[in-house]
Amino acid sequence: MKNLWAPWRMEYIGAEKKEGCIFCVKDLSGEDAQRRVVYRGRHSFVMMNAFPYNSGHVMVAPYGHVACLSGLRDEVLEDLFRTVRQSVEILKEVFRPDGLNVGLNLGAAAGAGFEEHLHVHVVPRWNGDCNFMPVLADTKVLPEHLDSTRAKLERAFGKAVTSDK
Repeated sequence: MKNLWAPWRMEYIGAEKKEGCIFCVKDLSGEDAQRRVVYRGRHSFVMMNAFPYNSGHVMVAPYGHVACLSGLRDEVLEDLFRTVRQSVEILKEVFRPDGLNVGLNLGAAAGAGFEEHLHVHVVPRWNGDCNFMPVLADTKVLPEHLDSTRAKLERAFGKAVTSDK
């Protein structure tokens, strides 16, 4: 038997469901490392997925607690999708994926785990990344610790923001 090592998962095994919305972080900038927020923009931010499909899986969300796109003012919508575009470019640079999945799950029936606060998933993908493990063992293998991924992304977002000025 072979073992898969994923030590960051221990904090989630048997953990009680947290109160409140994980995306309502506007006034919690002191908790960015703990919440795995890697970038804060004017109206939106980028947060790593704590249960990623692949290394580098991030979510881009507006600060406002809204469930649908029609609930966003135009300037928030524009900032949200500029941040999605920036996330795509940074993930390409940092992880060199063969492709990316970018999308919204609006409503529980569409797969939204947090349907009250819309967010855009940006997931790096590589040719062959859907191998036998998820199919036969219901297990996804991630090659890098979440904290290492967070450090890479935080540096890349910081560099991108500095070069934009």
